[in-house]
Amino acid sequence: MSTHKVEQRRLSHRGREFHFVSYDAQIANERRGVEAVPPMWYLMNEGKRRPVLPHVPGQELVELDDALLRWVDEQVFGTKAPMLQRQRK
Repeated sequence: MSTHKVEQRRLSHRGREFHFVSYDAQIANERRGVEAVPPMWYLMNEGKRRPVLPHVPGQELVELDDALLRWVDEQVFGTKAPMLQRQRK
């Protein structure tokens, strides 16, 4: 039985809200050709999830939020921001 605790972060950035959810690791299934996946943070969007970062239990929220928003800047907006101003909900 897994001891993974699902965590969620809702972050506002550049006028948009982003919803991230942590999921437990998934074991590989050779028969189906599915590789193992470590515990990860996913961006939830329109009922679909997109892998973002490895989930590290106990990670400081400020550090986590910065990493998630850095990913948003790079992957969603196509920019790299040296300093992030965030609003948490």
